[in-house]
Amino acid sequence: MKFQAPRGTHDVLPSEQPLWQLATGTLAEVAETYGYARIVTPVFEDAELFLRTSGQGSDVVQKEMYVFEDQGERLLALRPEGTAPICRAYLEHGMQRDPQPVKLYTQATMYRYATPQKGRYREHWQQSVEAIGSDDPAIDAEVIQLYVEVLRRLGVTQWELQLNSIGDANCRPAYVEKLVEWLAANDSVLDDEARQKRATSPLRVFDVKSPSVRAALADAPKIGESLCDACREHFAEVRRYLDALDVPYTLEPTLVRGLDYYTRTTFEFVGPEEGAQSTICAGGRYDGLIEELGGPPTPGIGFGAGVERLVQALEHEGITAEPRELDLFFLIEPDADRATALAELPKLRAAGVSCDADYAGRSLKGQRTQLARSGARAFVHVRADGATIKRGDVEQDVPVDKVAATVLR
Repeated sequence: MKFQAPRGTHDVLPSEQPLWQLATGTLAEVAETYGYARIVTPVFEDAELFLRTSGQGSDVVQKEMYVFEDQGERLLALRPEGTAPICRAYLEHGMQRDPQPVKLYTQATMYRYATPQKGRYREHWQQSVEAIGSDDPAIDAEVIQLYVEVLRRLGVTQWELQLNSIGDANCRPAYVEKLVEWLAANDSVLDDEARQKRATSPLRVFDVKSPSVRAALADAPKIGESLCDACREHFAEVRRYLDALDVPYTLEPTLVRGLDYYTRTTFEFVGPEEGAQSTICAGGRYDGLIEELGGPPTPGIGFGAGVERLVQALEHEGITAEPRELDLFFLIEPDADRATALAELPKLRAAGVSCDADYAGRSLKGQRTQLARSGARAFVHVRADGATIKRGDVEQDVPVDKVAATVLR
């Protein structure tokens, strides 16, 4: 049998790790600089957690979740997104008693059964950033600006921030009624996908893939025209804070999110790729999610940023990262005391010096080839009568068992 990674998954190879670690390391570093603490939740959860919060009409629930029954006949699901599990943990561990907002982030795999495409995998990596417990428009702006800072530190310049408000439980129902009336009157411009979304979750018609339907929807009523005074004022304040932070954005009146728990502020960072694969980060406010999970009314806002999409954006702009080079490589002659030489490596490594030697029985010539490939900045030539440490143009002869002490001196 020939085994391959399952369709929709991928290996992150050693040659890809420098850029991958640059992306994930920067995401984590920025989050922690902003006061967000790392949290890790299980890969699988009670399926009802997502069925209840994502919405029965969402693509996640209807066709993308990996759901299975375990041996205890419990219905579980691989997590398709990071916000609901973090909110579950917030409630379960009593974080509502901590100073609010509670600021959390995670880097984890997510699972969605969808057609694999470039930058879109069934198992993909995502960073979720969540601020739970505050409805202050300033925290909306902070969460958005946090990702702007990630892109700035990485040198990604080709992006656009799209921004909208989708109202709340007070004003959205009246808007949805208007939208449904318009969709019914203009059924001829809709396709099957749009009609299905109209029947299950009308707001999501703006997520349809057909360019012609999307163009026709430009004439549909917009949520921004139906916002209540409180939502309109909140959105104006979010924009005021973003302006103060010098964050450029484009108002996108048809921007909605694909899950039911979103309210008010919604946003997407669009990168240089074309079509559906252009979104590198998306999020919004979810003021009703904690309550839906059985907790008290608790506001929150966050985003999910795909690691693969971010790496893709880095590659698009020609941004590279170099692998860490070895500090030292040991060339060991056949008649040398190999055991004593190799015993020096752990001493060096314990002090933070990266070093390696040959473990494939190569000749001295083969070891020199391996040295060249390793990119090591210096090397130790071990002979039967001692060792020579060569660093640049400087050579130093020492006993074999004094190599580490000499290098670390």
